[in-house]
Amino acid sequence: MILLTTILLIMTVVVPIVIYVRSEKGLKAKKVTMLTNIAMFFVSVIVIGICMFTGNASAQTAVAAVNPAAGWGYIAVALSTGFSTVGAGIAVGAAASAALGALSENEKVFGKALIFVALAEGIALYGVLVSVLILSKL
Repeated sequence: MILLTTILLIMTVVVPIVIYVRSEKGLKAKKVTMLTNIAMFFVSVIVIGICMFTGNASAQTAVAAVNPAAGWGYIAVALSTGFSTVGAGIAVGAAASAALGALSENEKVFGKALIFVALAEGIALYGVLVSVLILSKL
């Protein structure tokens, strides 16, 4: 099952690239490539979901037998990592675009712009740190 999911995830990237290279370059090719990428992503998510729920649940049973609250801890880990990285992505997107605009006007602000982008990226690192701390308590 791991091989199948790995192949699907690789195909999610490779198939749209092959379609784009073989088609005529232009707006229509980009739309077809994007729709193919989205379709391949959802197909791989569905296949991974089916593989997840048809397997043996002995590992889940073993975790639940050791600590019944471990599931909530793992959900907290996922949420803290996920939300912090999404927030960092939004912050880096805003800071980096502003930094590029400032750099196009004056090259001397490179250091200041780099600091603001790095501070925005620090949000993701804090989320990962909280996740590690939660995992160490489980």
